[in-house]
Amino acid sequence: MKLSIIIPTYNEEAVIQRLLRYLQERVSPGTEIIVADGGSTDATRHMAAAQGAQVLYCPSKGRGTQMNAGAAASTGDVLYFLHADTFPPDAFETHIKQAVQQGAGSGCYRLRFDLPHWFLRLNAWFTRFDVDAVRFGDQSLFVRRDVFVSQGGFDERLLLLEDQEVIGRLRKKGRFVVLPQQVVTSARKYEEVGVYKLQGSYYLLYFMYRMRVPQQRLVQVYKWLTSP
Repeated sequence: MKLSIIIPTYNEEAVIQRLLRYLQERVSPGTEIIVADGGSTDATRHMAAAQGAQVLYCPSKGRGTQMNAGAAASTGDVLYFLHADTFPPDAFETHIKQAVQQGAGSGCYRLRFDLPHWFLRLNAWFTRFDVDAVRFGDQSLFVRRDVFVSQGGFDERLLLLEDQEVIGRLRKKGRFVVLPQQVVTSARKYEEVGVYKLQGSYYLLYFMYRMRVPQQRLVQVYKWLTSP
C-alpha cells in the first residue's frame, strides 16, 4: 500500500521546510510527498524542491484546485492531504494504513493547537466526535484513491470549506473514521486576528455555508471579519 502526501501551499516559506523534514524522517521508502503550489511569490517552491519534495506548480490558486492537481499527479493507493502548518503524529503512516486495512475509506485525526489557550483546547476537544460540523481542514484527511476518484475529488467551485464539503461525499463510498491521535496545527492565524474573533468567524461562516450563502459572499465576510 503506497501513501501519497499532498500539501497545498501559497507563500509558506516560514513553515514548509520544517514540515518536509519532519515528514521525511517518518515515512517509509517510496512514500510520495507532493507540494501543490498555487503560485507562491516567496521561496516556498524553491525550499520544497531543495528538501526533495515533488513540486507541482498550479496556475490556479485555491486549495481544492491544488489538492486535486496533487492527487492527479500522485501514484499512491491512499492520498493524505495535509496543510503546510500542520504536523501529524510520529506514526501517522502506520495509523493511516492500518485504518484502511481495517475497512476505512477515508478519515482524519483529532486536532490540537500549538497555542495553550483554553478556548482553542475546548474547540479541539470536540474534534474527537464524528460530526461534520466539527470537521476542520487542519485535521488533515486521508482517503483511498478509488473512493476519492469515485466522488470527483474536491469541488473546485468552493473557495471556503472545501475540506468539510468533500467529507459528506466520501462517506457515501466508505466508512469515515476519526483517528484517536492528534495532529498539531499552528495557531498563527488566531494570534494574528484574535482567538475569539477568528473562531467566531468560523462559526458564522459555517452557519452561512449551511444556509447556502454564495461562496463569493462567504469570502467577502471572511475577509471583513479577519482583517487586522
